Amino acid sequence: MPSTIDDKRLDAFVSLSLSRPGQLQNIDYDPIVNGTRTAAIITVYIALSASVDLYNRYIWSTLEFPYPVVLVTSQLVVTALGSTVYLQLVDVDSAHLQTRTRMSRGIFLRCVVPIGILFSGSLLLSNQAFLHLSVCWIQIPEAFVPVAVLFARIPVRDASRVFAIILMVSFGVAVASYSSSYALRIFDMLGFGMQALAVMFEASRLVMLEILLHETKIHPLVALQYSASVRAVFTLIVLAFTEGLDPFLALPWVLLGNALLAFGMNIAAMYLIDVASGLVLTLAGVLKDILLFTSSALMFGEPISGIQVVGYSIAFGGLVLYNIAK
Repeated sequence: MPSTIDDKRLDAFVSLSLSRPGQLQNIDYDPIVNGTRTAAIITVYIALSASVDLYNRYIWSTLEFPYPVVLVTSQLVVTALGSTVYLQLVDVDSAHLQTRTRMSRGIFLRCVVPIGILFSGSLLLSNQAFLHLSVCWIQIPEAFVPVAVLFARIPVRDASRVFAIILMVSFGVAVASYSSSYALRIFDMLGFGMQALAVMFEASRLVMLEILLHETKIHPLVALQYSASVRAVFTLIVLAFTEGLDPFLALPWVLLGNALLAFGMNIAAMYLIDVASGLVLTLAGVLKDILLFTSSALMFGEPISGIQVVGYSIAFGGLVLYNIAK
């Protein structure tokens, strides 16, 4: 039978990670379990994530569908259903699941439920921040998600070695997010505070996913099944007080296609956190943004500014240094 998790040990780990996230000295995450496997998963994740981003942009801009919560909810519902159906079809007692811990009530309450709460909080705060800030001020705090994740998961002995590199990556993305001096003047402290809090929630969510996968040894697909289900329930609650259910009827097949693509992306993301870390996932997202920026300019002739080139060049240089340092 699969091993079980000692609830006291899990309690202590979760309490330490939330109260003193920078002091997890004794937890060995082993970010690169297998270089080739990790590189392959990163490639798949970037491809799927970029496809989802472009699909979302098409739905929001071309089809004029201004319902981000509806979009996220449809993605999570399909991901929860898809992972559940898959796990029902495969032999759950097969060798690759035998070495993993089964989901217990303790793990569910201590890890999965907080993931749902943090995700919903981040989603709600981000959407409210859009009412107060320009896109520029929304993107600048988001650029520092890797820094927030770093503080939440890297042991103190490694922080000084990695912090400057991660800060360099985030600074580059923040510079690239700068649009104009006029956009920077559209600043609201309440909106900025909500966006900053949303970034903290997102970083904490990624850390909790690491706890779920690394410390409890839950299989990535099982973790995806439960976490997506809980997140879907919380987003449905948010949806009831924001956009409602009517927008689902406007573009049902388009939303289904988008959700299936997001399902593949979520699988890749979960496996990437499993073999590497949440920090690597956020850095893969930065690399994806750089690739989208470059391809849009070269293939579609989209206008770019010099400050964007400088910003993404700094971020790319930081990614190279991080790869060398690790």
